[in-house]
Amino acid sequence: MRPTAIACAFAVVATGCGNAIDDAAQTVDSALDEITIESLKKHYTYLADDALEGRMTGQPGYDAAAAYVADQLASVGVEPAGEDGWYQQVPLIAYRLDLDTPTLIVHRDGGDVALDFRDDYVMGGDKVRDSTSVRAEVVYVGYGVHAPELGYSDYDGIDVDGKIIALFGGAPGTFPHNERAYYASSRTKYEEAAARGAVGAVLLRSRRSAQNVPWERVKKQVGIRPGMAWVSATGSAADYFPQIQAAVLLNDDAAHDFFRATPISFKDALEAAANSRPASVPLGFEVTLSQASTRKGITSPNVVGIVRGSDPELADQFVVYSAHLDHLGRGVAENGDDIYNGAYDNAMGVALMLETARAFALKPPRRSVLFVAVTAEERGLLGSDYFAHYPTVPREAIVANVNLDMPLFLYPLADLIAFGSEHSTLEAIVSEAARAEGFALTPDPMPEETLFIRSDQYSFVRKGIPSIFLVPGNASTDAEVDGQARFRDFILNHYHRPSDDLSRPVDWESA
Repeated sequence: MRPTAIACAFAVVATGCGNAIDDAAQTVDSALDEITIESLKKHYTYLADDALEGRMTGQPGYDAAAAYVADQLASVGVEPAGEDGWYQQVPLIAYRLDLDTPTLIVHRDGGDVALDFRDDYVMGGDKVRDSTSVRAEVVYVGYGVHAPELGYSDYDGIDVDGKIIALFGGAPGTFPHNERAYYASSRTKYEEAAARGAVGAVLLRSRRSAQNVPWERVKKQVGIRPGMAWVSATGSAADYFPQIQAAVLLNDDAAHDFFRATPISFKDALEAAANSRPASVPLGFEVTLSQASTRKGITSPNVVGIVRGSDPELADQFVVYSAHLDHLGRGVAENGDDIYNGAYDNAMGVALMLETARAFALKPPRRSVLFVAVTAEERGLLGSDYFAHYPTVPREAIVANVNLDMPLFLYPLADLIAFGSEHSTLEAIVSEAARAEGFALTPDPMPEETLFIRSDQYSFVRKGIPSIFLVPGNASTDAEVDGQARFRDFILNHYHRPSDDLSRPVDWESA
């Protein structure tokens, strides 16, 4: 079995006919032979090296990575397709919380209690305002989800106008996996809450969240990196909800006391959420939330290249291949290492995209293909969202997006996952391509991770563009390997940590 299914799937998407797998494979076969492990390793090693200091958006390491990607695309014959040569500059607001200002005060009949910043709760800054302060009654609203088409609502019979909502991250486990991901999005939740008049939020952690990310790690990261938002052509911050005056994330231990002597205990709230059962109720006390923030404007580039289509009738249609170039930069040191290299996340994805560009440049498909290395994914899918709003080609001519993010090659692969493929004709195309190379196409094996909304394909989905998030699956050709266990080990011990570096094992044949 030749490990070319990913590139083969890419080729079929670009050809314009789902039943043309044999023709597409023949078209790109000789070009695929030009892709070597040595080339993949070269890109991966450069992008994940300590010298780039974790490729943080707005920092020199990211700029060096962007220049490298542009140079590599040029070297294989891809043409620049940004707004300024290779680059599409993304205007950003970088905002920081003033760490001396966060306040969370609980007002009960027996008196007021101020919780401890970092130990009991953490808070982010505001994208626009210098300071905010709000006091209001707290209403528990489960997941904060309103999905009448799925027979579920945490808001039925509950008034949150002028109230501060308390809610869990995630969404009901009874939802289909992509719908679950959509409703787990903080953007979706804030849109709903703001439309109902909520003025603040207290975010609660599920048992799974608490297990995956210990609170000690959460509080150590406070203030290390700025929040970011992209700025529209009218100068406004994207996805900003001014109705929500402040939001805090509550420590699990503090949450039990927060729900003391209320109509529902925190334990019962956890159980209701775990069982997808709405249990919304006013908690019977007020809280004050306040903070102050600073901000500055920065820019960071998306890198955009094009291989022009060979068919005059289809060349004005575009398939976008995306991979985020940024990572987390420097942060809290672990075992003496403070560089968050992002080797798998996402130097590997960019390496695969660069080599896919090589194959397409050698054998152009019928449609035109855009290769977009996006910035600020780790800051909230910002570079891809900006590109989806302001594409460098007509948006209506973009027919599909294929996204690569953190493809884990921890063992010899037997299957692939194409998140989102079932929502368009891409599913049949990718499934046929995978089978042709001997791979199975597997449904989302971990819907609780809501991966469909956590990478850049979601920016294209929001604009109505059929998209897939293509990653290795959990099955291995080695019967002794538990792929899901290795995936979970990476998430628990290496994801967004300094150890996601060049020391990670890679099955290069699968890559």
